[in-house]
Amino acid sequence: MKVFTKFLTILILSSAINCFAQKENISSNLANYKLVWADEFDYTGLPDSSKWNYDVAAPGWVNNEAQAYFANRLENSRVENGRLIIEARKDNYQNYPYSSARLVTKGKGDWTYGRIEVKAKLPFGRGTWPAIWMLPTIWELGNKSWPDNGEIDIMEHVGYDESLIHASIHCNNYVWIYNTQKTDTLRVPDATSSFHVYAMEWDENQIKMFVDSTHYFTFNNEQKDWKTWPFFRDFHLILNIAIGGAWGGMKGIDDSIFPQKMEIDYVRVYQKK
Repeated sequence: MKVFTKFLTILILSSAINCFAQKENISSNLANYKLVWADEFDYTGLPDSSKWNYDVAAPGWVNNEAQAYFANRLENSRVENGRLIIEARKDNYQNYPYSSARLVTKGKGDWTYGRIEVKAKLPFGRGTWPAIWMLPTIWELGNKSWPDNGEIDIMEHVGYDESLIHASIHCNNYVWIYNTQKTDTLRVPDATSSFHVYAMEWDENQIKMFVDSTHYFTFNNEQKDWKTWPFFRDFHLILNIAIGGAWGGMKGIDDSIFPQKMEIDYVRVYQKK
């Protein structure tokens, strides 16, 4: 019994130390930052129009995706019970087979450098393709289009490979079309059943990605030119669920899964003090 009691004491102390260390790790990430923008979703109805715009588009707009994106439609984007809900539906709305929403902060939240946190629970099922990502606010480099002006993917998840979280960087020299993008993955077994914090830290030297306190991807500034580092200007945040498409639809779409939701508990943006 004494041996067991000693073991139990050690176990409790070890757990407490690990918990403290984890909290220290998380808080140390924020020690040099101040909060500059946030949505805690402490209201009900449509997303706050002072913080969010919509991209509206028909199917095939990008990546040969199957959904249409709609604005100001509660069925596709709403705030309830303290959470932002982005919902993809198979409802043939306006004669489009799938409807969804793509929320953007462009013009209402644009940042150069900082730490972005999105606490989210992801949709599941073959054909879903949720993303938390960023695009430039002004497209002025190279061809004045994509990928020259850059893309930052904080989180992508394709439903046919459930629980595998992707972080990626795209630009002129590194882009998925040629399979040269900079990317890495992290297995998060309960990504579709539990909330996790998907975070990015971005400064003039590097971009780092996290899930909760786990750092799993770094992209370094090679100090060359905009072709390898277009990430020195304002970018804005995008939250969406795509259906099908060049990646999300590689193994088809399971129509039995709908509707599917991405639930967001909060979005917080910090910049260095």
